[in-house]
Amino acid sequence: MKSFPHPLNAKEEAEIIRKCKAGDKEARDILVIHNLRLVAHIVKKYYNSNRDIDDLISIGTIGLIKAIDTFDPDKGIRLATYASRCIDNELLMMFRSGKKQSKEVYLYEPIGSDKEGHDISLLDILESVDDDIVDEIELESNIKQLYELMDKVLTDREKLIIGMRYGLEDDKPVTQKIIAKKIGISRSYVSRIEKKAIKKLRDSFYTTSQK
Repeated sequence: MKSFPHPLNAKEEAEIIRKCKAGDKEARDILVIHNLRLVAHIVKKYYNSNRDIDDLISIGTIGLIKAIDTFDPDKGIRLATYASRCIDNELLMMFRSGKKQSKEVYLYEPIGSDKEGHDISLLDILESVDDDIVDEIELESNIKQLYELMDKVLTDREKLIIGMRYGLEDDKPVTQKIIAKKIGISRSYVSRIEKKAIKKLRDSFYTTSQK
């Protein structure tokens, strides 16, 4: 499954920005595409609102486009930093207006052109990449939260067993039998500790998610 392209490195970004400011439409499109991940990341803050996720992504992308069009590299800040504010502002303006924006207006709005001179819309870009990026970011956030909960709710032995069992130590999951032999307890005891630790994590994760 494809996902949104990763951000450009600093050298690549500087060169593409230079071309964009010189009027290169293809460079502008590249900046949009390689910063869609940033849009999805910021949209996540508003993910639990009653807005359709496509609305949020499309409106956030309009903020990104405005950022690219007005960005001044001579100001000494990264495009991502400047774009984050613009994306956030675009989303906040939508919420403050209290009006239901039509995502079709944004999705079909031309944002550039291809090598043949044909208009490229936001919909064209979104359809060419994975639209499950928000799910990917949500997963990354959940994993980070689980690591934090491990430190808070598990004992040292529980953390050790969970870490070994699921490959959190060196990316190589270990069987209960090997763990038992390594730390000097029975396999059935390892199993009980593992189940108890998982329940503690599950309960804590659910409680935290409901706040």
